[in-house]
Amino acid sequence: MVTDPEENPSMIKKWIYYTSIALVVAFISSGFKPNQHENQSWFYLSEDNETPQMFPSAKVSDYPVGNLLYTGKSYTGFKEAIAFKESQGQYKLINSLGYMGKYQFGVSALKAIGIANLPAFLNNPLLQEKAFKALLEKNKWELKDEILRYEGKIIGGVKVTESGILAAAHLGGAGSVKKFFKSNGTRFIKDDFGTSIRSYMRAFGGYDTSFIVANDAPTVIH
Repeated sequence: MVTDPEENPSMIKKWIYYTSIALVVAFISSGFKPNQHENQSWFYLSEDNETPQMFPSAKVSDYPVGNLLYTGKSYTGFKEAIAFKESQGQYKLINSLGYMGKYQFGVSALKAIGIANLPAFLNNPLLQEKAFKALLEKNKWELKDEILRYEGKIIGGVKVTESGILAAAHLGGAGSVKKFFKSNGTRFIKDDFGTSIRSYMRAFGGYDTSFIVANDAPTVIH
């Protein structure tokens, strides 16, 4: 027997309930349909290699290390972390004290590795990457005794690692790092912006810099 809905209020309420649910589900689902869009031409490495790159710049040439950015505790992760701290990764940045480039090099440090043409240096990302590695090699040579003696120990409340020592030397020079250890970590050494050797040693500790070869006179060929 078929029952007339108008004679059954309970059936009417059920029909309204299930109809409402169906309408709500349909509305929500429609809101999550992807819109059509076109990727910009610079978003890919090339026409034959559509590997998306997470670059803040449209110029891929500004990033010579390709898609190896921010890879954990590797060497690439180490240098990109320092670059972000120093300049937010800007190759052409010159700060108020005259330090320049992605890693904020000083003029004397650049001259020590054979770089004298500063405008050319600022406009050459690959040269800046080579310069950073060369300075690591030089600092590793100058601080080889400190690395051997203090690595793994707690000095001034900081666990000492090779990468932390090299980062601290990049900030304040190898001489400042030696003074830090000579004082057993009690001497507060900082740069002109108030960043301390200790903070760099802590922030950049534990990265893999083992493949950096100590060199007392590295020269960048360009």
